[in-house]
Amino acid sequence: MLIPMADYATGVEVANDLVSTSPTVRGAEALSGPADLAGLLAAYDVAAPVADDVEKVRFLRGEVRAVMESGTEDEAVERLALLAGHAGLAPVLRRDPSGRWRWYVPTARDASLVGEVAALAGVALLGLVRALGHDRFRACAAPGCGGVFADASRAGRRRYCMPELCGNRQNVANHRARRRAVAR
Repeated sequence: MLIPMADYATGVEVANDLVSTSPTVRGAEALSGPADLAGLLAAYDVAAPVADDVEKVRFLRGEVRAVMESGTEDEAVERLALLAGHAGLAPVLRRDPSGRWRWYVPTARDASLVGEVAALAGVALLGLVRALGHDRFRACAAPGCGGVFADASRAGRRRYCMPELCGNRQNVANHRARRRAVAR
């Protein structure tokens, strides 16, 4: 199978989305069954999940988080090479139907869903380290959040694991604090 990847940012978002399903981040397990996993992976061209895949992907989530929390660039690259090789072969560059070049992460015909996701995230995060550096792996800046993420943004200023949740909460808290200060 060939998993399409426009650039490493696509796979980085897979990794970020996966890590953000953790009870550490959300307060409760967001991958409770195959339907949750299918929802998480709906935008990516991977095999349909089955019940067995959920626990394996939860384990993979821990491995991806460990990469993001790695202390050194060398440690991150070593861990990512293992993820990338989980079910993958060397990435290839091919033209998509529109004629544009696109990265593809090939996997073995009998690769499991977790192997495909590991290969996709591993290759993408290796690309992130090569292009932007290890310092793009960060902890969420929201107070009380235990989330981590990989920042693939051009500016490199992302602060929250889930901007729509953690960022909004922080913005609301800051707004309320300013209103209280003015009211005094």
